Amino acid sequence: MRKPDGKIVLLGDMNVGKTSLLHRYMERRFPDTVSTVGGAFYLKQWRSFNISIWDTAGREQFHGLGSMYCRGAAAVILTYDVNHLQSLIELEDRFLGLTDTASKDCLFAIVGNKVDLTEEEATESREKEERTPGKAIGGYVSPRVPKQVQLEDAVALYKKILKYKMLDEKEVPAAEQMCFETSAKTGYNVDLLFETLFDMVVPVIVRQRAEEPAQTVDISSSKPPKRTRSGCCT
Repeated sequence: MRKPDGKIVLLGDMNVGKTSLLHRYMERRFPDTVSTVGGAFYLKQWRSFNISIWDTAGREQFHGLGSMYCRGAAAVILTYDVNHLQSLIELEDRFLGLTDTASKDCLFAIVGNKVDLTEEEATESREKEERTPGKAIGGYVSPRVPKQVQLEDAVALYKKILKYKMLDEKEVPAAEQMCFETSAKTGYNVDLLFETLFDMVVPVIVRQRAEEPAQTVDISSSKPPKRTRSGCCT
């Protein structure tokens, strides 16, 4: 198998939907998943590049592995559940430090998943149904959990990350480009998330290749080996 040209890693607490996001994008389905043990990855060809996408475990007992998976990463997707504020807080408290092993020009995306469970999304869906001619209305069950995390909260975290990494806001993608709200269940914004990152990661890969030392040998400066006399007698 060809070695990946770049790596993207998903980080976040358990049950925020990291595995579901990856399955939705790569397999076009929403699975009934169990918690990831350790890590798992997919390989995605984007243009002429192979990019590995790593799913990591959010459980505390696997926390230390995250730093290993982040080593040399070109991008990190920090994932939270829009219905649970603590999952956003955990990104800063538990997971941000794991990205210290990522590449120096690593990109960061902040992703709020499970918007399909919010009252806000339920209202929008209801209004769309009412505006759609000939579509039956009724039978919709309003979700029980209100949205706890706003997109502005994710933008604030993104700016904190830039300070933590000592990055200049003028030299990195704007927060509005790197903060997403998604639904692995419906597919909302999932393609947009991954394909935006792929397009941004490719120039990083190209730049990293250009900065690598040349893998060539200068034969003009090499001397031929000395000949040794064979045999046991002179």
